[in-house]
Amino acid sequence: MAKAPGRSKTAKPAPTKTDKPALLSGGNPQIPKGYGDAPVQAYIAAMPGWKSDVGRRLDALIELAVPGVYKAVKWNSPFYGIEGEGWFLSLHCFTRYVKVAFFRGASLDPVPPGSSKQKEVRYLDIHEGEDIDEARFANWVKQASRLPGEKM
Repeated sequence: MAKAPGRSKTAKPAPTKTDKPALLSGGNPQIPKGYGDAPVQAYIAAMPGWKSDVGRRLDALIELAVPGVYKAVKWNSPFYGIEGEGWFLSLHCFTRYVKVAFFRGASLDPVPPGSSKQKEVRYLDIHEGEDIDEARFANWVKQASRLPGEKM
C-alpha cells in the first residue's frame, strides 16, 4: 500500500476541540482573546490542579459582588470590568499561586497586601490550601467596580 504524499508514519493527528489548552510558563493557560463568559470559563477549566477550584470560586464571588460584570480573556488572563467603563481586576496563574490584580487597588480600603511597581495596582496572591476571606474579597471587588476602570 502506497504512503499518502507528505505524510510520515510519525505524523501527529491535528488537534481536536477536546484538547486542553497549552500551559504557558508557571502553568498559565493559553486561551485565545475573547469577550464574554465563555472564554473566561475556558480559562478557568484549563487552570491546572487546585487553581481551577480557586478560579471558579473567585469568578462566582465576582459575579455575586457585581451582577452583570463584563468579562474577557486578554493576554492569557481573565479580566473583569464594567462594559464601557474599563477593567477593574484580572487573574493570572503562576507556578505556586493565583494572582488577583486590582488595577486601582491602592484606593481600596483596606488596601490588598501585594504591592506593585505601578502606583495604583495592588495584588492578592492565593496559594494552595489558603482560605479566601470571601467577605473581604467581595468588598474589594465591589469597591474596585465603582472606581474608574482601566482601558485596555
